Amino acid sequence: MAVNSPHKIALKNQIREAYGKVVYTYTTHLKKMNQIDNENRRIKYLQIALSAFSASGFVGSRFVIQDVLILLSGLSSFALLALNLFYKNFNLVEESNQHRVASDCLWLIREQYVSLLTDFDSLSEDDIVKKRDSLQEDTFQIYCKSPKTDEKSYRAAQNALKNEEEQCFTEEEIDKMLPKHLWIDKANFQESTMKNE
Repeated sequence: MAVNSPHKIALKNQIREAYGKVVYTYTTHLKKMNQIDNENRRIKYLQIALSAFSASGFVGSRFVIQDVLILLSGLSSFALLALNLFYKNFNLVEESNQHRVASDCLWLIREQYVSLLTDFDSLSEDDIVKKRDSLQEDTFQIYCKSPKTDEKSYRAAQNALKNEEEQCFTEEEIDKMLPKHLWIDKANFQESTMKNE
């Protein structure tokens, strides 16, 4: 078949779309993990503050404002008990770790899609179909084991990808991350070399 047969063009479009979906899901899991970590941190700080206020009734029993401190202590103890009971069945650290594992697995799939797109023109259609099918199966297995995300984390991922260009680099940015001999922008390489001499 011709190099640019309609089937090969359709395959490339499908693979590009699958790559985009994986990048979105990968980023959504990262955003969800960050949300959970932030929520866990806020809960821990709140528990510390409520514990401190609960102890103030005991300390305050030696001072004139004893009644106020005892009331604050009682309310803090009640709020702390309610908070602990509410979050008793939640394991935010474990949930965060599940999203971290999902994003790590999806990172590899994302990179494999990039490699497939890079090699695309040198592969036969049969090889492309095999690699595509394998990637789809691997992605499905990851999705089956991954925790679900939510609308808030999806919107955060969408903003990061579309507006903040979180997964994008300019050629100059990539050049600066690589050793100078691997730079694409040779003009910048020569200019940098002359400055260092």
